Amino acid sequence: MDGPLIAVLGAGQLGRMLALAGYPLGLRFRFLDPAPQSPAGQLAELIVAAYDDAAGLERLAAGATVATYEFENVPARATEFLARRLPVYPPPRALEVAQDRLAEKTLFRDLGIPVPPFAPVDSWQGLLDGVKRIGLPAVLKTRRFGYDGKGQWVLRSADDLAPAWAALGSAPLILEQFVPFDRELSILAARSTAGQIACYPLVENHHHEGILRLSIAPAPGLDEQTQHLAHEYARRVLERLDYAGVLAIEFFQYGAQLLANEMAPRVHNSGHWTIEGARTSQFENHLRAILGWPLGDTGAVGHCAMLNIIGDLPPVAAALSVPGARLHLYGKSPRPGRKLGHITLVEPSEEALRVRADLVRLLASQAAMASHGDFGFWIGDLAIDDCGLTVRQWQAGRLALQWTRAKSPGLISSLSHAVMRDLSLRSHSGRRSRLKAWSSIPASRSAASSRRRLKNCLLL
Repeated sequence: MDGPLIAVLGAGQLGRMLALAGYPLGLRFRFLDPAPQSPAGQLAELIVAAYDDAAGLERLAAGATVATYEFENVPARATEFLARRLPVYPPPRALEVAQDRLAEKTLFRDLGIPVPPFAPVDSWQGLLDGVKRIGLPAVLKTRRFGYDGKGQWVLRSADDLAPAWAALGSAPLILEQFVPFDRELSILAARSTAGQIACYPLVENHHHEGILRLSIAPAPGLDEQTQHLAHEYARRVLERLDYAGVLAIEFFQYGAQLLANEMAPRVHNSGHWTIEGARTSQFENHLRAILGWPLGDTGAVGHCAMLNIIGDLPPVAAALSVPGARLHLYGKSPRPGRKLGHITLVEPSEEALRVRADLVRLLASQAAMASHGDFGFWIGDLAIDDCGLTVRQWQAGRLALQWTRAKSPGLISSLSHAVMRDLSLRSHSGRRSRLKAWSSIPASRSAASSRRRLKNCLLL
């Protein structure tokens, strides 16, 4: 007998990982996405159509057991169209709230979940009034369609108001107080159609230029009270929205306080670590939840790190040379700022995890060299604990240079000498040492900007 058929709006990498989690459970998948080269289309039937194409949506729904979505910017009316034909989870109402930052913040506030002070902005005078009430610094954001740092402008002084309004003022906006947070955290929680709730450990997230680069789970230094608080906040949202599926809520931690930033009504990038690092992945639990099946154990099996691969791909062999590294590629073509895959590490201790993560960051810097290798090379601050790891760092540096020469044969010859000189073996038995690898950058008008571009390409 054929297993349940899952209809999915969106066919990106999240849909791809949903399918990979669902096939062992006997599930079938059908996707709809306007992009013919979408990652999930490599694994399942793909209907190429606009999200609001009625004929395409009818084909998506035909014979399906349940519908879901893997992209929060699909039109809410598309989920409402499907909901008249079959169950849709998470419910369209959750999508509507998540698509509007004002509605989202209002929901959090109404549920007693702390948020930074905020104000709607619909005019230039509204912006002036909002700044007067909230103060500076503040963040001006579009209410809709912003993700990975898009549609945002930090206002640090009155001089920033006019350019921010010129850039964003054509859309409805929200002004939020800037939070000098200690760190960014996220909670992933699942709720089934039967009302069962399960939460994963809080995750510490590191962003650069608005894009998630690194997630660490469980979040280092996490106390039981903070974890319980995040669970309680997630429960309030799940129950208010009569939610089914996986929900992610991002928080700013400020002292002992958690301030809700935003939510995503879907599986989430900060939960990719769960594939290897939890007893049940977020993708499997999302499928269990929307089918009304019992939820799986959300406990972590070790200390985990998930490092996003952004913009360009490192050599597969080099990435897999890191002991314990699990590489996931999404089948997407490289371009600046694009998420192409991720690497997951699971270790028995935080210290072992940090060392492995440093090595992966070194290997990932090869992507930066491939894209911007005409002016220099930046590795960063590498941690080493013993001679074995030091040798691997050295070997990784050699691989990096070899790959750079293959991709950019015009690099100056002094580059390899500079890097290899700095990647000297300096390990002391039982003592931790640090390596810093910097290249000499050719003297040119663009040298400084090239160094900045290179640093911005790294995972951290």
